[in-house]
Amino acid sequence: MTWRPGDRPLANRRATRSTVMAQRGVIATSQPLASAAGLRVLMEGGNAVDAAVTAAATLSVVEPTMTGIGGDLFALLHDGRTESIHALNASGRAPAAASLDRLRDAVGTTAAMPATGPLSVSVPGAVDGWAQLLDRHGTLTLQRALDPAIYYARHGFAVSEIVAHQWQTVEPLLAAEPDATALFLPHGRAPHAGDVFRNVALANTLEQIAANGATAFYRGDIAQRTAAEFERRGGWLHGDDLAAHRSDWVEPIRTTFRGRAVLELPPNTQGLTAIEILNLIDGDDLERLGHNSPAYLHRLIEAIRIAFADRAAHLADAAAVPPDITEHLSSAGYAATRRDEIDPDRAARRYRAWRERGTTAAPGPGSGDTVYLAAADDGGTVVSLIQSLFGAFGSGVVSRETGIVFQNRASLFSLDPHHPNCLAAGKRPFHTLIPALVLEDGSPVLGFGVMGGDMQAQGHAQLLANLFAFGMTLQEAGDAARARWTGSAVALESGIGRDVRDALVARGHDLSDEAERGGFGGFQGVQIDRTRGVLLGGSDSRKDGLAIGW
Repeated sequence: MTWRPGDRPLANRRATRSTVMAQRGVIATSQPLASAAGLRVLMEGGNAVDAAVTAAATLSVVEPTMTGIGGDLFALLHDGRTESIHALNASGRAPAAASLDRLRDAVGTTAAMPATGPLSVSVPGAVDGWAQLLDRHGTLTLQRALDPAIYYARHGFAVSEIVAHQWQTVEPLLAAEPDATALFLPHGRAPHAGDVFRNVALANTLEQIAANGATAFYRGDIAQRTAAEFERRGGWLHGDDLAAHRSDWVEPIRTTFRGRAVLELPPNTQGLTAIEILNLIDGDDLERLGHNSPAYLHRLIEAIRIAFADRAAHLADAAAVPPDITEHLSSAGYAATRRDEIDPDRAARRYRAWRERGTTAAPGPGSGDTVYLAAADDGGTVVSLIQSLFGAFGSGVVSRETGIVFQNRASLFSLDPHHPNCLAAGKRPFHTLIPALVLEDGSPVLGFGVMGGDMQAQGHAQLLANLFAFGMTLQEAGDAARARWTGSAVALESGIGRDVRDALVARGHDLSDEAERGGFGGFQGVQIDRTRGVLLGGSDSRKDGLAIGW
């Protein structure tokens, strides 16, 4: 460990609150109700996987703006029983009926996929992800794991402050569709903070899944209702698409940062982007540059811009990204070559992608809505899990019968027929979701994520630099002010001073006046102090969340 909690005087600490410390188990999520549900599982003898799935299901009810059973899931875990690493891609694919020609027939000439509506929906993978995690690495039944989610859906929960704000920002999307209005705009408006919200239709759906397993969602009555819903709306999603869904256990990709192994998910995720940013900044003397100094932020931003150019050109379904591309872009040698392009005193006008073609028409930086959670137990199991609808309330397609909100991940497909991320039947779209694990000497020391669309890869790099270059505690590292490349400008949180802003402008950076709230992501993480046998948890003050242990 590069630091020991408590070594630094209290007056010198920079966190909003203390890092949570426990011995038996710890969990960090973006909602206290979900953290409490996961903690109860840990206290009753469940392992970290059991707690994570329970919390993820609970989040699907109590944070409906961000996640739900109509979304996708990715997970990285270390199984303490077998001392092995596992990575799960539980993201869905485009329906079999999807094609560029059919899209043109449906919406006419367009420069991008529809952002919302039935054509923006890919097959939801989260429910199968929960079942896969529990079947292989858990000890609980899916029925037990869904109990808290069913309770809150049927009996209600008090809407938290940030969720209420997010809900209010998408009132027009929900108001445009009768089923969405009926379910999610009670009394004709979004719930306010403290209002009690219920989704009885979703409770009934979750009870069917609890009783009959994931099969109920993909092949049973729920699947039939979903197929009928999309047929009514003129969408592409059919029962055969749901029945054909499968999650994949995959090999994580990795790099070394400050002497530690950092594991990410391979394409179709942007885990490769996070690795590329880390490789680019690992060659710099970050400690000498200083945390959030103009020199450090300039180097970081330029590294992000290079990695995002490669992201736009190359990332797609794993079948469309040759292994040699992933290997090359994640290599230290490639990072050394690209690092030489960074002028320490001046921002580049643009960076080209590796093997850049005439167009890089993949989706550029954009917003996205996600939940991330991490859990660890005293048996050595550590889980890093992320789950999302993508946009706030996803596609805006809501089934009043089942209470399900469907994701809009298909909106991230490219319409360039030559791009690897081009829309095609049965293909996974490029995905922003990335959970992460960090190992020391082959053992896990950190499970973490920073939710928030394109902020995720940028946040991973900043969080790890805060921990392992700048010596922060876990909570400090998550609370520290962040920078964000928006695709055209640099957004900075208010904790970064005017002198730094002026220095970046002098280097040629355009600064964005983008509103802060929600734009800089949300961190959750668990850390393992192997020397003392202590588990630590941190939860971002930008969210409603809670880290808690026992």
